[in-house]
Amino acid sequence: MQGAPFELFLAADDTYVARVIAAQRAEGVGVHYATGRLALFLPQGSPIRADRDLADFAAAVHDGRLKRLAIANPEHAPYGRAAREVLEQRELWLAVQDKLALGDNAAQAAQFAASGAAQAGLIPLSLARAPELAARGAFVTLPENWHTPLRQTLVLVKGAGPDARAFAGFLRGSQARAILSRNGFGLPTP
Repeated sequence: MQGAPFELFLAADDTYVARVIAAQRAEGVGVHYATGRLALFLPQGSPIRADRDLADFAAAVHDGRLKRLAIANPEHAPYGRAAREVLEQRELWLAVQDKLALGDNAAQAAQFAASGAAQAGLIPLSLARAPELAARGAFVTLPENWHTPLRQTLVLVKGAGPDARAFAGFLRGSQARAILSRNGFGLPTP
């Protein structure tokens, strides 16, 4: 938005791409290339069990087993907003306020959870599935209808060169779709 020399913008929230387009910094329209998913990640030694309905997590919030919960900051991180929506949907948001370890972004929240600094983290499924994190704990994929879809969207920035255009094309192609799917992303209809 400030005119930095970027050629391609990718965001986990399509409203950010819409802002770039509205500011007339983009070429064309945004392209939805994947949908992010959220996971409950539990580091080794966590006293909480991984269950898809968050029953043991909810019990841990109330019985004191959960001391710290890592999420990305919902004020500016799309995965943090999704985590907040999940907690609100499960009627746990108010109960975890004093337990939050807010990461500046989803990757930092995942680091907090994987390090054991938190007993649990609501983080991107793609990070929970990454070998370096998966080896350090357990995770469960949360139902996608518990939060607003995390529409991974890209747009070319005005003046984009051939490499940015080629990479944008690659992200829409079958090879990238297979990689994204393998790593926990949902895929839009081509």
